[in-house]
Amino acid sequence: MSVKKITAVLLVDEIEPCLNFWKKLGFHKTIEVPGGGKLAFVTLESGNTELMYQTFSSVDKSAQALRRGPTFLYIEVDNLDETTAAIKGAPVVMPVRTTFYGAKEIGVTEPSGHVITFAQVGFAPSQP
Repeated sequence: MSVKKITAVLLVDEIEPCLNFWKKLGFHKTIEVPGGGKLAFVTLESGNTELMYQTFSSVDKSAQALRRGPTFLYIEVDNLDETTAAIKGAPVVMPVRTTFYGAKEIGVTEPSGHVITFAQVGFAPSQP
């Protein structure tokens, strides 16, 4: 057995406010499922990277219990400065830092409150 791909599915109240955030980072919709006059599900892609959003209202009622808090994504990028410029205005939860493991990172929240850490690897490690 081999795993070919893992894709995060973020549960949100509304998908539409999140679309522009990812569009600024080069993502585009490849699948969309309407529901109740809005999107119920969407797949976003950029190159080989894929992310999915689904609304709480579109999942089975038993899945409502999953609504305990935000999801945290760690995304490696080629150029953190370009990424930071693209997401300008997103609420910063972790200012830019260089880690002891050699990554320059910034943490932000996307419009539905999920926490995204963008990281560029290959920097001189800082002291823990």
